[in-house]
Amino acid sequence: MTSTKATSSHTLAASKTYTLNTGAKIPAIGLGTWQSKPHEVENAVEIALRKGYRHIDTALAYGNEAEVGAGIKASGVPRSEIWLTTKLDNPWHKRVQEGIDSSLKSLGTDYVDLYLMHWPCSTDPNDLKKHLPDWDFIKTWQEMQKLPATGKVRNIGVSNFGIKNLEKLLNDPSTKIVPAVNQVELHPNNPSPKLVAYNTSKGIHTTGYSCLGSTNSPLYKDETLLALAKAKGKTPQQVLLAWGIQKGWSVLPKSVHKERIEKNYELDGWDLTAEEVKKLDGLPDRFKVCGDDWLPVKVFFGDDE
Repeated sequence: MTSTKATSSHTLAASKTYTLNTGAKIPAIGLGTWQSKPHEVENAVEIALRKGYRHIDTALAYGNEAEVGAGIKASGVPRSEIWLTTKLDNPWHKRVQEGIDSSLKSLGTDYVDLYLMHWPCSTDPNDLKKHLPDWDFIKTWQEMQKLPATGKVRNIGVSNFGIKNLEKLLNDPSTKIVPAVNQVELHPNNPSPKLVAYNTSKGIHTTGYSCLGSTNSPLYKDETLLALAKAKGKTPQQVLLAWGIQKGWSVLPKSVHKERIEKNYELDGWDLTAEEVKKLDGLPDRFKVCGDDWLPVKVFFGDDE
């Protein structure tokens, strides 16, 4: 089993990578683009890449893949130097080949580094309130497993999978490829230690989305976090990112503001002490930015902590 431990010292957080079970190296810090408004994404991607980011995360469902592709081109950074992740949308589960082709066309590239099943939910494209009666995420994964051989996708993984659904997937005889990544919501108010440990035990790398707790997050009123950031002379966002990276997962800070995008990348030359990490581990509040009540099936079962 390939280790998912970081390959470089804490003082080089920005250039740190994690080795996946395929041998590929995913950069520890990526730019998230969920909920970024139209026309802001292209600029954000260009700013991030010029700053030094080498990992961009998008999805068919975000409706911004074309802008992400334009931002990559505008940056002047060669495509070969960038880790690009996109995701298969729920109503496309029966059309995996069409899904990846649609994403590649929008992105203006002939491959992605990582293709994720966005949710373990095969939604009926004709009625988004219904789950397909004759399809499920096991069948979707069977189709996704065909992609690496096509050259369109370098690595495949999942997103929003809890332990229950991961066990179902991994125990199915048709599963020949263990997901390289499970991308889930991770911040000190949704720390999911059991799920992260489970991922690691199966050789699956964890990526944290909404790692800053998302817009108007109660985290930014948390006295412990604010005091810790002040004492370090860092922003609360930088502290949250360092927490995630030091705990062993890659992080996807989302911003469209130049100053914040740049600050979120400035994690070199300092780290959190074991005691500071423990303080953040101990924050008592709990909230999820992204629930499952909008889906036709339940996917979160409270087994992640």
